[in-house]
This record gives sequence, structure tokens and C-alpha cells, in this order.
Amino acid sequence: MKPIQANIKHLRSLKKLSQERFADDLGWTRSVVGSYEEGRSEPPIERLIDLSNYFDIPIDILVRKDLRKAKDTSFIEVGNKRVLFPVTVNEDNEDLIEIIPAKASAGYLSGYDDPEYIEQLQKIKLPFLPTGTHRAFPIKGDSMLPVKPGSFVVAKFIEDINDLKSGKTYVVLTKDDGLVYKRVYVPEGDVVNLLLSSDNKAYKPYLVSKENILELWEFTCCINTQEYDEKELKLSSIMTMFQELKVELEAVKQM
Repeated sequence: MKPIQANIKHLRSLKKLSQERFADDLGWTRSVVGSYEEGRSEPPIERLIDLSNYFDIPIDILVRKDLRKAKDTSFIEVGNKRVLFPVTVNEDNEDLIEIIPAKASAGYLSGYDDPEYIEQLQKIKLPFLPTGTHRAFPIKGDSMLPVKPGSFVVAKFIEDINDLKSGKTYVVLTKDDGLVYKRVYVPEGDVVNLLLSSDNKAYKPYLVSKENILELWEFTCCINTQEYDEKELKLSSIMTMFQELKVELEAVKQM
């Protein structure tokens, strides 16, 4: 089965549309929709454009990527019309948190919008988090003390940059600097830039153009790892801590 036929059927089902209603929305016939979903024919470029506009998903994603792991159609547009691949869910339809490994964080800038890159990341469930798309990002350097290098910041994806809360901390992905974790301010009277500041005052704050920001993730919690030796700071250790934290929280709820 090619991705396009599976994607058409899956995305139509997510919208709870019959083939007939879906065909009416697009100005097609029900038999045409059926032929695409069953793989008896493939949509020409004109109809791929129709599908892209209808679902707000780029044609290359529709044609090349298997979107059946998406649990809804809320694909998010940020920056330059880029679509964020939906959060992964497990067999119980529970959100999973992708963990960006410290050694691979430099590659996040080139892979953040690639579903295949996101898919290969290790994942874990954190049941105590609020709703929303979350990821765990590794912290490097000492610019945000007391958060130490080797810690992981779990953060929630912000769909609209205008929802930013001035003075709160965020993981920011920029075209020039890649991933940074900073306290972010909205400069008074400046609608173009944001001010990124380190809690360690040895580092000077700097302005970043909003157009240069690809992703914005709001701090949710921090997992410190300084109790481990450097050689033990492996992804398996991080995942073990997450799992132990889950057990501890469940024990608290039972008290």
C-alpha cells in the first residue's frame, strides 16, 4: 500500500467523513475517492493540490510519509508554513514524549520537521504532564544555572508565538543557533524581536528575530542528572529515572 492511498483514507476517517461527503467537499465523485483509497488509481497533481489545501498538509508529506500514526488532523503551521508532524501515540492512544539525545541534539535543526527523524527517537510516557505535545531536550553548558549540563528539560510545544509568556523559560529552535534554553522576554514596543536571556549573568542577553524562530517549547519540568557520573549519563539512565518518577507519583496518588 502506497502512503498516499493510506493517508487519504486515514485523514478522511479522522474527520469522520463518508466517502460521499468527502467527495462533495472536494468536488469529486465518490467512485474517484474509492479508487484512490483502494489503490486502483493515483491522484494527478491537480487533485494532490486539492488534498493539500483541504488538509493543510504539504504534498510531499501526503505522498511520501505514512500519517496513520496521527490521532487527529491538528497539524500545526509555524514559521515558514512548516507542518509539525503530530505527536506519536502508543497502542493505548496515549501521548508519548520524544527524547532528544544529547549527542544527537545538533542534528535536531536539520531533522525537526522530518517525520522519519522524529519517528526514530526513543519515546516514553509521562502520565503527570498537562495536555499538549511535549519533548525532552538535553541541556548543555551553564548558562541556565541551577539547571546543570546533562539535565533534560521537558517542554510543551507552543503553536502560536503570540502565546508566549514574557519572562518564562523556553527551549527555542532558531535557524542560526539551533536549540537553546533561555528565559524569553517580549521587548516593550518591539513587535519584531524577542529577548533571550540566561539566568547565569555571565552571559549577555541578545535579541532574536521572530522570523528566525522555527519552534518554541515552554518549560514544563526539569530532570536533573548530576547524581550520575558522566559515563553513566546515557539515555537508558534518563528513561529509568522517568519510569521511577512515574511509580513514585502513582504511590502519592494512592495515599
